[in-house]
Amino acid sequence: MYVPAHFAANPDAVQNLLTRPGAANLVTITSQGLLATLLPFAYDPDAGEHGALLGHLARNNPQWSVPAIGEALAIIQGADAYVSPSWYASKAEHGRVVPTWNYTTAHVYGRLVIHDDPAWLSRQVRQLTGVHESGFGHPWSVDDAPERYIAGQLRAIVGVELLITRIEAKAKLSQNRPEADIDGVVAGLTATGHPEVAADVERAR
Repeated sequence: MYVPAHFAANPDAVQNLLTRPGAANLVTITSQGLLATLLPFAYDPDAGEHGALLGHLARNNPQWSVPAIGEALAIIQGADAYVSPSWYASKAEHGRVVPTWNYTTAHVYGRLVIHDDPAWLSRQVRQLTGVHESGFGHPWSVDDAPERYIAGQLRAIVGVELLITRIEAKAKLSQNRPEADIDGVVAGLTATGHPEVAADVERAR
């Protein structure tokens, strides 16, 4: 990933991308070419040397059964939005402004491990469900469904674990603009319904 020094994501931004509930595009190079799947994941900071991303694929998805060549890649995307040059104070000063896109993203590389094991899968789906249900007033639990039904669902999936070897992360959040321009970006993003990106820009000042 091309990461200019002023857009390098700090450790807090990387941690936020890894731990917030979300999904990642898992990309592998195989003998059949590139394979990719968007899948929700849970981050385990204690696995391996640098932590791991845990998820699962449909058993019918060939990505788990075709061996990956070298490292696998998970692309995690944070909040992102268009930035209009009309939001910049410097537009009125000299007009030398152009549109851009603000975003936070991480490319997480690692060794892909396959888990075709009901016990591992049961733990993983419970962990993943817990992450996403924790904010609800009446969170759903795997145990709310019939045991035989869950057993059948587990047979239809295969676990994947990306043991992290390195992370490249970028936070392009108007850090290269003057303070007055950043004020305009925060206001513009808020007004156009992108409060999460606006908050990221504010934190990145």
